[in-house]
Amino acid sequence: MQKIQFRVVAYFAVAALLLVFSACSAWLPDSAPAASQTPACPVCPPCLAPPVALPSESGAPPEAAAASEAAAPRLETARWADLPGWETDTLTAAWDAFLASCRGLAEKPHGAAWRPVCAQAGTVSGQSEKQVRRFFERAFAPHAVVEADGRVEGLVTGYYEPLIHGSREPDAQNRIPVWGVPPDMLTIDLGGVYPELSHLRLRGRIENGKVVPYWSRAEIEAGIAPQTQKPLLWVADAVEFFFLQIQGSGRVELSDGSHVRIGYADQNGHPYRSIGRALIERGELKPEQASMQGIQAWARRRPGKLRALLDANPSYVFFRELQGDDANAASGPIGALGVPLTAQRSIAVDARYIPLGAPVWLATTRPNSKTPLNRLVLAQDTGSAIKGGARADFFWGFGAAAGQQAGRMKQSGRMWVLLPRQENARP
Repeated sequence: MQKIQFRVVAYFAVAALLLVFSACSAWLPDSAPAASQTPACPVCPPCLAPPVALPSESGAPPEAAAASEAAAPRLETARWADLPGWETDTLTAAWDAFLASCRGLAEKPHGAAWRPVCAQAGTVSGQSEKQVRRFFERAFAPHAVVEADGRVEGLVTGYYEPLIHGSREPDAQNRIPVWGVPPDMLTIDLGGVYPELSHLRLRGRIENGKVVPYWSRAEIEAGIAPQTQKPLLWVADAVEFFFLQIQGSGRVELSDGSHVRIGYADQNGHPYRSIGRALIERGELKPEQASMQGIQAWARRRPGKLRALLDANPSYVFFRELQGDDANAASGPIGALGVPLTAQRSIAVDARYIPLGAPVWLATTRPNSKTPLNRLVLAQDTGSAIKGGARADFFWGFGAAAGQQAGRMKQSGRMWVLLPRQENARP
């Protein structure tokens, strides 16, 4: 995480130089979908020739990016027989999620390469396992995700949509504000000058005529950051709200029993740091205890230490209240692709390396077990902690039961990206 912090400082310096010497307008609004955990990368087009070199993860200016490209994760051609459990998965269970990806891809710059296969999907009966399987095997080719160092396994965690209690106005129980995007926060987009940086959205503020990093979590929570807006909501439990920020979206139950859905709107630009790792390093918890449930139990036992622990993660998420179809309780929260997530069929990925919207074969195990969890999923979300090619966050769904699974999930896993065959990829 230290490397990320230095990189962000360097980018602010680059942004300042660009303003001084080129007088270009760097303060462009971020157009990322509201409920994504981090802004979505424009995403490389489907890579169709094996082995496939993926974009650089360095975020360096053009002259440095070429040198680091060789160190990026890659995709290598695979066979359907290489995918553990491919023959036994119920692919029809992922069909609606795939159609949702097609709708989301239609609005993306890289969506042209997907139009032919999405059009073909309109001729398939999503209720027929035989037709769905034949469609995927004929229209797509599997590609194994391989990290730069040759590793084929990565970390698979879980996330969910939580439900916490709150109110429209502060009261005796609900004293923690849920903030929307602050009007004084600047969004710095360097992609127009350095395309290699198009996946980055830097946050800052103006202080004495200079661009400086935006306020950290500790500064926001302490009231040091000036607030000129009214909070969206007020909630009761600091730990539950912290984990809702990590999930990127959730629902707040008001005193009358009604629910308000809130989704990711923006983030303060500071790097995410794991409070579970902080507790392990301090000797407060053992590694096997540092699940969401373990951290919550620790917080209940040591309320006096809670504020300092939460402040160890300087990242802070701002929300917006979702309306209309986005607030529909029958569908999942909106992911970075701009479509509702599907429980146990959507994942969050690092969109620098995995095309957002793509079908992915995930081979991992269930939380805290060796029971296989092999299935077709869709790359429909991103996350600030999701870094690397073979890294995934598995969406378990809504509510406490989903939270129990998500909080315990920290498994090894492999991924195969399904890309349109070359003959199907021409728009």
